[in-house]
Amino acid sequence: MIGEHTDYNGGFVLPASIPQTTRVELSPVAGRQADVYSATFGERKCYRIGEEQPGRGWLDYVQGVTSELLSAGHAVSGFAASIESAVPVGSGLSSSAALEISLLRALRDAFDLALSDEDLARLGQRAENEFVGAPVGIMDQMACSFADESHALFLDTRTLAYQRVPIPAGAALIVINSGVAHQHAGGDYRTRRAECERAAALLDVPQLRDAGLDDLARVSRLPDPLSRRARHVISENARVLETVAALRAGDLPAVGRLFSASHASMRDDFEVSIPAVDLLVEIAESEPGVYGARLTGGGFGGSIVALARPQGVGAAAERIAAEYARRSDHQATVLVP
Repeated sequence: MIGEHTDYNGGFVLPASIPQTTRVELSPVAGRQADVYSATFGERKCYRIGEEQPGRGWLDYVQGVTSELLSAGHAVSGFAASIESAVPVGSGLSSSAALEISLLRALRDAFDLALSDEDLARLGQRAENEFVGAPVGIMDQMACSFADESHALFLDTRTLAYQRVPIPAGAALIVINSGVAHQHAGGDYRTRRAECERAAALLDVPQLRDAGLDDLARVSRLPDPLSRRARHVISENARVLETVAALRAGDLPAVGRLFSASHASMRDDFEVSIPAVDLLVEIAESEPGVYGARLTGGGFGGSIVALARPQGVGAAAERIAAEYARRSDHQATVLVP
């Protein structure tokens, strides 16, 4: 919902669950062979447990999971698995984390592994960081492990302490995929994380989490673009806290304003939005009954989330998608409601 690029900076995030699911069916087999079928890609691929090698596309997320399990001392042998997912790939909606957590749950059950849900989140993140090579934070894996559709998950990514914050009855979420896919295994996402780390070093703090709004004067003296990157993270952390308070108070117009401010910050200070997504946000915010909208996910494509009144929300979402198709070269897909 809000809290973007704050997780790898040790900050606060506020994800929520969507109805789309990823399902893994898995059976142990003798030996060390893993035979994995993906319905999304219509492909079957194999590898040997303990001999994982990156560079095999979607299979890397599976290989990364077994590689990290072995590194952590958990006994995993051969298996046959089938993966079905309704989470669109490249949509900014945690399709990779959904795969990691569902696969880890299946392996935990199949091999009787002593792992908590938090352990699964940490292992999933490490698989993506160390094996796939995507420098993501832990928000997505924690959301897949602990979020639900009636609450927002208020998560401190430094301590992994979390609280479930009820979404008020008078609020509805709209989630629309822009039709522009993203990738996080390198490129601009990696650059943004490096910029945040450099900004923290220049501010002499362990992470940008450790700088607050009263440090913005110092932040403004950092070289560009580091000053803007740090300003986004610091202000976004504050917006998460304000959004939690507004949700608890039932102040939906305030939440909408925070959504809009978050998107502007991602667009201008963090520079992770793109014109197509900006257009989709603009169209959503012009729709009566929408309090505010923003890019959700790591950016460079993906989806938007909007906060709206429940009355007529389905029709509103369809009007937003239709207007976007009329004014852009892309087809949007309404995922929620």
